[in-house]
Amino acid sequence: MPRSDADERRLRFESLALPFMGALFNTALRLTREPQDAADLTQETFLRAYRTFENFTPGTNCKAWLFTILYSIFVNQYRQAKQRPRVESLEALEERFHQFAQAPDPASDITTVEGWGWRWSPEVERALRQLPEDFRAPLLLVDVEELAYEEAASVLGCAVGTVGSRLFRGRKLLFAMLQAYAHEAGYGKGTSLDR
Repeated sequence: MPRSDADERRLRFESLALPFMGALFNTALRLTREPQDAADLTQETFLRAYRTFENFTPGTNCKAWLFTILYSIFVNQYRQAKQRPRVESLEALEERFHQFAQAPDPASDITTVEGWGWRWSPEVERALRQLPEDFRAPLLLVDVEELAYEEAASVLGCAVGTVGSRLFRGRKLLFAMLQAYAHEAGYGKGTSLDR
């Protein structure tokens, strides 16, 4: 029985897009800072990508296209949601307090799905979380996900020069935040870290 056009489209989408699910989830986690929000953001990204798959130009970078969708959703939904006040019951607040009080280190709550990329030390995760989003997003896209400056600029909706500037400043901030940790871990002896 021959495949329908819908079957062909689905198979093409799966072969091109699904290999990037782990990378999208890891970046979503570092943007949203919450595993459930990251899962929702990743799911919404794939749903929107599948619905608009006819807009993808074959032969171009599918990873960059997916990150453009992910970042657009993040900016439009998740950033706005963070600005709205959250209403919780007293019981929910108490439960969150007890979970927080029992956790040895809140930064260690960051998880990745098995086989979906690598994790940094809690110190690096903490430093990344503290970076302003304008610097964190370009670092994640270029340095972690290895998108070209032009692709990152397209994802972020800014000029290539802006990506370069934000990367430079973000790397400097990250370097400054991690300098003490690097010394303690034995890195940088005899290098520019000692200056």
